[in-house]
Amino acid sequence: MKIWHTINSSVRYKLLALVLVPILLVVPAIFALSVYWSDKFSRQQLFMKVTTDLAVAHDVFRRIRLGYLAKLTELGESYRLRSLFDNKEFDGIEIELETLKSREGFAFLHLMQPSPKNGWADSLAGRKSTPLLAKALLGKAEGGVEIFSHEALLSEDPDLAANVQLPLLKTPRAVPTSRTVEDRAMVLRVLYPMRDSYGEVFAILDGGVLLNNNFEFVDTIRDLVYGPGSLPEDSVGTVTVFLDDVRITTNVPLREGECALGTRVSREVREKVLEQGEPWIESAFVVNDWYISAYEPIVDVEGNRVGMLYAGFLEAPYQRDNLQVLGVLILLFLGVTLVSSVVAVRGATSIFRPLESMTAVVRATQRGEEQRNGEIRSKDELGELARQFDQMLDQLQERAREIQRYNDELENKVEERTFELQQKNVELQKTIDLLKDTRQQLVSKEKLAALGELTAGIAHELNNPAAVILGNLDLMRAELGSTIDPVKTEIELINQQCHRIRAIVDNLLQYSRPSQYIGAVKEVDVNAVIDDTLMLVSHAVDKKEVSVVKRCRATRKVQNNAQHLQHVLVNLITNAVNAMDERGEIVLGTCDWKDEGVVIYVKDTGSGIDRENVDRIFDPFFTTSQRGTGLGLPVSYALTRRYGGRITVKSRPGVGTVFYVWLLNQADMQDEDDLLLANIA
Repeated sequence: MKIWHTINSSVRYKLLALVLVPILLVVPAIFALSVYWSDKFSRQQLFMKVTTDLAVAHDVFRRIRLGYLAKLTELGESYRLRSLFDNKEFDGIEIELETLKSREGFAFLHLMQPSPKNGWADSLAGRKSTPLLAKALLGKAEGGVEIFSHEALLSEDPDLAANVQLPLLKTPRAVPTSRTVEDRAMVLRVLYPMRDSYGEVFAILDGGVLLNNNFEFVDTIRDLVYGPGSLPEDSVGTVTVFLDDVRITTNVPLREGECALGTRVSREVREKVLEQGEPWIESAFVVNDWYISAYEPIVDVEGNRVGMLYAGFLEAPYQRDNLQVLGVLILLFLGVTLVSSVVAVRGATSIFRPLESMTAVVRATQRGEEQRNGEIRSKDELGELARQFDQMLDQLQERAREIQRYNDELENKVEERTFELQQKNVELQKTIDLLKDTRQQLVSKEKLAALGELTAGIAHELNNPAAVILGNLDLMRAELGSTIDPVKTEIELINQQCHRIRAIVDNLLQYSRPSQYIGAVKEVDVNAVIDDTLMLVSHAVDKKEVSVVKRCRATRKVQNNAQHLQHVLVNLITNAVNAMDERGEIVLGTCDWKDEGVVIYVKDTGSGIDRENVDRIFDPFFTTSQRGTGLGLPVSYALTRRYGGRITVKSRPGVGTVFYVWLLNQADMQDEDDLLLANIA
């Protein structure tokens, strides 16, 4: 009574009781129920699985029987066998039967025919008479399970009778028997009647597959039922065929490297399956270990239960997994219970000691003031604290509103300052990009100036001798006539090299003095320019196995010079072809560029450009090709800049390169000095 009064008058003890009672009483009960339900559910799932496995094994057993019947049907309906019958080639018929027997694993395969004198009596003499044979005589192909006695096997084949001799092993919990040897055989027997054109049966194919010691048969069923991933790694799936209650073929191990042939099933399973004709599904001790097992009766062609079909798998891996999970849960439960109890006890002590002190302080300092909560029936410390808490809440709420207001003002100011900094960063980045572009243009201008001085001194020195050489070559052709043939190749080579010299000089002049090469500016359809350019470079593309894909989606026209733009595209396409080996793909495309104009891109699947060379490809005389002069891209860059456009490039070594040509709707042709000044401004 005193203990109950102490608990009822103290919040600390109330809280401890509320926390510890569920932990120490309710949670263990829930845990035990969960473990029981989980174990029961797991076993139900295992029994459902083994039931399904047995159903699959039964279906495979049936399909194998139908498969043998189909093989017999295929032989009986084959053109070759029918032809042999028509020609009375009985030796050939025997060869066909022996071939099918050895190929498909028949224990015996016979051909029965009626004799002219006694009809079917002679052929059926000595044969095991069953309902299957009666159906075959009526013209119906059928198959099923039959049990052959030792005497029937001897009359069929003495070797078969010797091979099925199976000593019975003493098995615990089996029904006692005086037999020591199982000499009967379980046979899958199939018969196929052959009909003539009038529908009369003139021959019967009689075949049988011996199930005794037929490990291939049970292994085939096991591989289909317990395929990869159907069981845990250390579990084993097994299938067994019983003759009566004796294992005549199985993959259940007896010991290392030996199957449990000759062992017998327990009394409980025999009574349930063979005597009552019902399936038996349970955890069972099979030979030397516990298995999740399922049995069903095997019925012969006369409707008698003559054996059992078994499917099962080791129970130990599942029990081990369940025990591991149970152990983890127990340890987790004990750990949580211990930690929760310690935390609850220590928490109650650490929490309510300050609260008791705070309650005394509140009573001493706030005595006599009106209580907002009204009458509080609780007599514990928290109830006393609640009488004084309303006023503190009001004060805290007011302070919170002020703090929130100050915080909102501060956040607004921070956002304003952040936005201003972002704007400044954007402007700074634009300025940095403009300075980089301006620096590149200044460097290009310096190169132009140096190149201009160089080309001014050598243009006449190269063009005049080249013109003289070309003129003399023309004179030599005219004077020598047909006598020039021995040196015609050399003269053509000189002519080509002279034209190459003049082309190099022209490129130099175009790069160093682009203002002298400005062409007429008019509206240009970039898609049409691409079509014309492809015709010019078709010879270069055709030399290699290069495919060209066009993706022209631009709808605008630009102010530019078509010949100069074509010059730029010829250089880019030629470079793309040279960047690839013997095969590859070039993509030529156009699309609208915002409201500014049109962008043209040339993409190849070549070797790409190294990172350190990307910034140098527009420098004059820089080239990575042994055949180039290093002026194609610089000249293209200068021509594009003359009309207000620009060229950019993206490349990945080993993947390919993309060149982008950015063209404006309104061409802004300026001198290079004007462009530099405009950028700086």
